[in-house]
Amino acid sequence: MARMSKQHRPETTDCPCGSARPLAACCGRYLSGRAHAATAAALMRSRYTAFVLGAEDYLRATWHPAHCPADLAPGDPPPRWLGLRILATTAGGPDDDQGMVEFVARYKVGGRAHRLHERSRFARLEGRWVYVDGTFPEAGGTN
Repeated sequence: MARMSKQHRPETTDCPCGSARPLAACCGRYLSGRAHAATAAALMRSRYTAFVLGAEDYLRATWHPAHCPADLAPGDPPPRWLGLRILATTAGGPDDDQGMVEFVARYKVGGRAHRLHERSRFARLEGRWVYVDGTFPEAGGTN
């Protein structure tokens, strides 16, 4: 399903989502299509990992089709993702149909450090979690 960066070996590399588990036992199983995220938070973590690894196919597959942008290009130069911190979750559990995950993702572009603070909305679509959209608390906007 998704392509993985050659520099990451899922069997031995810690998952970029910050779980301290091997990629293959954590988000790698979602990116490979072997499993589907049971919660909105698990999908959030796997999508962060997909951004780190450049797994555009996975990002598209887990984005609500009504909200998925035509171009997912991160920019030039692309960001170098540094870490993810989940701040809060609302609903988004195995028995829910909607959920929210608030997070901060740190990254660098051109040697400058940045942070993305977002409240992401998730919904179940045909039994699977998908990313719908998000708001940016510090900027007051949506994407």
